[in-house]
Amino acid sequence: MFYGSIPALVSPFRNGALDEEAFAALVRWQIESGSHGLAPAGTTGEAPALSADEHRRVIEICVAEAAGKIPVIAGCGANVTAKACALAETAKAAGADAVLAAAPYYNKPSQEGLYAHYAALAQIGIPVIIYNIPGRSVIDISVSTLARLAQLDMIAGLKDATGDLGRVADQRQRCGADFIQLSGDDLSALGFVAHGGAGCISVTANAAPALCAQMQEALARGDFTTACALNDALQPLHRALFADASPAPAKYALSLLGKCTPDVRLPLTPASETARKAVEQALVSLDLWGR
Repeated sequence: MFYGSIPALVSPFRNGALDEEAFAALVRWQIESGSHGLAPAGTTGEAPALSADEHRRVIEICVAEAAGKIPVIAGCGANVTAKACALAETAKAAGADAVLAAAPYYNKPSQEGLYAHYAALAQIGIPVIIYNIPGRSVIDISVSTLARLAQLDMIAGLKDATGDLGRVADQRQRCGADFIQLSGDDLSALGFVAHGGAGCISVTANAAPALCAQMQEALARGDFTTACALNDALQPLHRALFADASPAPAKYALSLLGKCTPDVRLPLTPASETARKAVEQALVSLDLWGR
């Protein structure tokens, strides 16, 4: 159910408020462009900066616009288990197909604490995608812990942003072939699928959804020549979207495409001039935008 190109959607703002109209249009564009799933209210969606009502509305709008055409994996990450469970309950009530939960940040829980955190989420009754991103959360979910969690009915899979492609085979061997592995890193997404992953929860797909979907489809049919050519073309955009704190560059890219304003919420600040130039050059190279 969860495969291919799944954009980690930004949350558009206008005049300090959630821009619901722009977000609904962004979701429709993603579906029209061939995305295989949607991941709203995650870290790229600035979830920590959303109010509880805004978080709920983002998921509700995404589910309504998706209308069952493609699955919705709603963010529910938090560094307190009770809050993560409450967000998962909200996502379930809104009709999401699964939740995505980053490892609790700052607290640095033990592996046993991580197991207990995700086991609690599994009790909510909605499929859970674990998000392992040690570069942001300062904790790595071990393969052994993932193997324990994979035994729980509602633990569906993993978004892996470790950058360690060798772990794909380790995790498949320990967690089983049915455990869904999705890349959380656009730069290594091609290699991740080549190692046996199912797709990518992508930042780049915000601005280049059709190309990201085409690359994942080429990988699925074993056409690595086409996939490599698409990835080579996308590489400047992959890098440009992280030339500054994400999602500021992605929102700038979308502003150039007329999809939303470039507004972010503090402590994030708008993309720097260097990042803006890199985004502009990448979009021009892909024929997605021109002056």
